[in-house]
Amino acid sequence: MSPNETSDFATSVAANVPFLRRYARALTGSQESGDRFAAATLEAILLDDAPAKGRQNAKIGLFRAFHLVWSSAGAPVGEADTRLSARAQDHMAGLTENTREALLLHAIEGFTTGEIGQIMDISSDEAAELIDIARREMESAIAGKVMVIEDEAIIAMDIVSIVQDVGHSVTGIARTRTEAVKLASSMRPDLILADIQLADNSSGIDAVNDILAQFDDIPVIFITAFPERLLTGARPEPAFLITKPFSEEQVRSAVSQAMFFSSTETLAA
Repeated sequence: MSPNETSDFATSVAANVPFLRRYARALTGSQESGDRFAAATLEAILLDDAPAKGRQNAKIGLFRAFHLVWSSAGAPVGEADTRLSARAQDHMAGLTENTREALLLHAIEGFTTGEIGQIMDISSDEAAELIDIARREMESAIAGKVMVIEDEAIIAMDIVSIVQDVGHSVTGIARTRTEAVKLASSMRPDLILADIQLADNSSGIDAVNDILAQFDDIPVIFITAFPERLLTGARPEPAFLITKPFSEEQVRSAVSQAMFFSSTETLAA
């Protein structure tokens, strides 16, 4: 590569690091462990960037390099940093091998099955099969009560429909921080899906923090047009973060994973 191409590659890698950190945390079950492997990946690229550069684009190369580092270490999960992470790791042991990473890469990070094949060194058909297995295993395992914090009516209705199709019930929709706290207090949810910018200019992040002050073991999925506000490197960061505009599959997968990995038994709807 020319110096300009090398510079462009480095810039593209840097731009995708927040998304690698999101993926690494969800994959390993621990923010600390995910960050450690993300950092090790960047160090490996500095020493030998051939595995990363020899891909269709920088993001694929970055994630492939991560998988080489993570797999060479034995594909470990991290020491749980919260009770939810501990529950997640208990469930992770029961999944078919390689299915979790394939589903995360596809539904949360938006890679095609062909791109996942490049990242995981498998065929596109194998990637598709792993995704299907993961989806079936997780969606059949858990049903629970989901609360939606979203001020845009059409988006809220879409989310509710997706959540119900997966088999969960919805406790209600809150449009503001005050409504969200009141709704959670009246019926404790098993999962929260929250936007971060609400109708009265209040913060969905603040609403979630208020709720978690009452119930500290509820998993949360943030759905936002502003992922950079949450992927900052500060602690804590969300394990599940979906960027608007979202697809039905992204929401289905995130909800199924959050419920499955944050619960120790099947919940009554």
